[in-house]
Amino acid sequence: MTAKRVLWLAAGLILAGAPSRAEQRLVLIGGGPRPSRALSTFVEWGGGAGARVLVVTWAARDPKEALEAFRRDLEPYHPAAVRGVPAAPLDAQGKAVLREDLAWATAVYFTGGDQDLIMDVLRDRSLLEQVRARYDEGAVFAGTSAGTAVMSAITITGDGDRTVIDGDEVETRAGLGLLPGVILDQHFIRRQRQNRLFGLVLKHPELLGLGVDEGTALLVRGNREVQVVGASRVVVVEADAEGDGMKIALLAPGDTFDLKAKKRLARLAVRDTAEPCASPALAARGEACGPALGARR
Repeated sequence: MTAKRVLWLAAGLILAGAPSRAEQRLVLIGGGPRPSRALSTFVEWGGGAGARVLVVTWAARDPKEALEAFRRDLEPYHPAAVRGVPAAPLDAQGKAVLREDLAWATAVYFTGGDQDLIMDVLRDRSLLEQVRARYDEGAVFAGTSAGTAVMSAITITGDGDRTVIDGDEVETRAGLGLLPGVILDQHFIRRQRQNRLFGLVLKHPELLGLGVDEGTALLVRGNREVQVVGASRVVVVEADAEGDGMKIALLAPGDTFDLKAKKRLARLAVRDTAEPCASPALAARGEACGPALGARR
């Protein structure tokens, strides 16, 4: 273990043992092309030029290529460092390195692929708890496709009968649980995945369904306020009071939505630039493209 790794691990352990008021932040990409605003916000929230990015590649078919592709995508935003996690399955040494990496990281990204492979590694309860602790301490978390699916407490695995609207026919497992009160689905409009999300929302009427399309992302602050960025839309599915019907909302790029109040906050047309919507640079030029995330209305 290098001296630098020891310092970062010690700092992380100190933070884990202390009360924290850090804001929780997520960037949830539906798959396909990664929106530039999602990437720039991820780096900005992770510390900008000081961002230390950890890329979790367990879901990917080719972890090395997945790491390099994401590193290339982040180059225009100039994070301080980007590194990958140890390869799965993790032995004792791999788990120790992962703990150091999590303590080091200010931003953690989960690639697409097979969400089961992510959660298989995190069957280790102590590792899962450290992941959750880093999120609570303020490290920004992000994912695409499978990496988005695992962020809710219930993770859709991709198996089951998609020809019916029946939550019992959708295969799920426990996820990371970073974003409470929702069920996340990805590639949503492109791959016509409405049946499985409808069925799960009817089965779990206390949860809000969020279907994120390809080339589109949700920027989430405080586990409450979200903003849509990218090329397509996000579908919000809510069970009605009787539990046998649903309310559907379509969120376009620029729309903001309150997950707790279950209502749209604003609808604004937003172009997908390299600068996040809340960027001080945009505001200084009088070109603020949308409401600042976190502002209560």
